[in-house]
Amino acid sequence: MYKTLLPLTLVSRLAPAALLLLARLFSPFDAASGHLLLRWDAIHFVHIARSGYVYEHEWAWLPGPPFLLSLLPTSVLAPTVLSLALAFDASLTMYALSLHHLRSPALANLATILSLLPSSPVTLFLAPSAEPFFTYLSYKGMLCCARSRYFAAAVAFTLAAVLRPNGFLLSGFIIWGLLVRPVLDREPLPLRSVLNCVVLSALPFAPFVAHNYAAYLAFCTADAPAAWCARRVPLVYSHVQEHYWNSGFLRYWTLQQLPNFLIAAPPLLAISTFSVHHLHRSIRSPVDPVPAFLSAPIAPHAIHALLMCAILLFASHTQIVLRLAAAMPLTYWAAAWLLLEHPKLGRAWVAWSVLWGALSVLLWGAFLPPA
Repeated sequence: MYKTLLPLTLVSRLAPAALLLLARLFSPFDAASGHLLLRWDAIHFVHIARSGYVYEHEWAWLPGPPFLLSLLPTSVLAPTVLSLALAFDASLTMYALSLHHLRSPALANLATILSLLPSSPVTLFLAPSAEPFFTYLSYKGMLCCARSRYFAAAVAFTLAAVLRPNGFLLSGFIIWGLLVRPVLDREPLPLRSVLNCVVLSALPFAPFVAHNYAAYLAFCTADAPAAWCARRVPLVYSHVQEHYWNSGFLRYWTLQQLPNFLIAAPPLLAISTFSVHHLHRSIRSPVDPVPAFLSAPIAPHAIHALLMCAILLFASHTQIVLRLAAAMPLTYWAAAWLLLEHPKLGRAWVAWSVLWGALSVLLWGAFLPPA
């Protein structure tokens, strides 16, 4: 497994890098900077790293990515170098997690190889963005939960939540392991376990709460407080998403956004279909012996994935799933399931992953959407 995984991991990083260099030939200008990796969110990360939170809209991003950039103030390559250093361990973590849940070395290897074909290879492998670290820490926390190491999981999830606001949803894996699963298995539930669950599952919320509290102090304690300070729950994150990005329930559902919905359709369909299939078959219609893809420990992953898909589909910029899908290992378990049980659809998934992945690199280099 190691002999195969290491070279494939290296190729998965080198191929997008080569395409990204080629993309410069298609970019007539660079409106942001002379650096090929500075695109979209990365531009804001650099500004925050150098000057702090100057503008209101910058509070949409948590301080994790700017901090990574500040490690080497003279170069935007610091996160990329760190990401490459973690590359092989990220693949090994994905393999260990898949092996635990799918209970098959062959299936775990297949899912791990499929994870090397993400729908946004630049943001996951190369760009100074939150995605590689958020994905890595999500996998680490999920693996710790699978091994009942809940304190370590809480630490990993909290670090992930410093990088992306939706990281606090990862606390659901701790709640599942310490509270839901024992109830479903009709095991005794000591008060100590409940208190432990409350404390550990609260930790991933801390970065989001602290970030919004810092914004409250900056905007709402001044002589002329911002308008959003008068809300019942004065969250800068909600205000920024609504005011600057028009995010909110069904706000993105306009005719001009139809191309973005179509682009996002493959991962959304694969993730949601597999999640519903798993939950329906494993909970409502259990079979014995249990097939690999109906393994009970996959249930929290399916619930988390469905929740993420619902948020992205109904209340966010839907094409963001292209970046976030990699942080859900279920994405690649779904792809492996398609390959084995629905081969035509599985081959279509692989073809789409390769073609769209390559095209997304060229679009990124040319500073063209989606990002």
